[in-house]
Amino acid sequence: MLLTGENAERGAIMTIHPGAGGTESQDWAEMLLRMYLRWTERNGFTAVVTDRQEGEGAGIKSVTFEINGENAYGLLQSEIGVHRLVRISPFDANARRHTSFASVFVYPQVDDEIKIEIRPEDLRIDTYRAGGAGGQHVNRTDSAIRITHLPTGIVVQCQNERSQHKNRASALKQLKARLYEHEMAKKRAEQDKLEESKLDINFGSQIRSYVLAPYRMVKDHRTKLAIGDVDRVLDGDLESLIHAYLVWRRTGKTAGDSSKDDLD
Repeated sequence: MLLTGENAERGAIMTIHPGAGGTESQDWAEMLLRMYLRWTERNGFTAVVTDRQEGEGAGIKSVTFEINGENAYGLLQSEIGVHRLVRISPFDANARRHTSFASVFVYPQVDDEIKIEIRPEDLRIDTYRAGGAGGQHVNRTDSAIRITHLPTGIVVQCQNERSQHKNRASALKQLKARLYEHEMAKKRAEQDKLEESKLDINFGSQIRSYVLAPYRMVKDHRTKLAIGDVDRVLDGDLESLIHAYLVWRRTGKTAGDSSKDDLD
């Protein structure tokens, strides 16, 4: 019942981008990627990283990956937004506390049966040589693909296969999902005008904080759920956070509504 909604049953395409802060935020983005990949394993889903841009020194500049499994998109909508990390930096010789941000987007995978018109004249397709840790066979030829949808400005890319044809097919699949979500976002924006009393989760909103110092806690700012075992969450145990979000979205009730503890 909590997974009602359009496309909830579909697989998901996730992207993670670090915020300002260089190595700190890039390392945080890689920590989030590991968290979601571990969550995928715990739930018996499969994940395929389709594009990964390595950071300078550590971490990642961006990553796109598919999660295949029933209801993956419905569950992972809870992760859309900005994630905040507070910790003693491992990159700071003075061991000072740093705050890092990374944004997470989730799109539904779109089946071939759904008609999304993509006109060839609306596409700019560029090829380039794959970079990063992909093995020597990946980097020998210009097999990586970047596709720009000119009317919307949406850009997708794929470099994980040695075959340009396979990378092109994967990038087109991503583009189709992004265009579908683009149209759905327009519809949601119209609905939101009629439901101003409901909270929206938009890009730029800080949805969750992961604090490793001076105390240890994960706090979801929408549902007010707080978890003291940060390591368990970062190891992919997101079930309570996802469930609390689904309940909050469906009923408006937060974790604080059913607990006497002050989670603020």
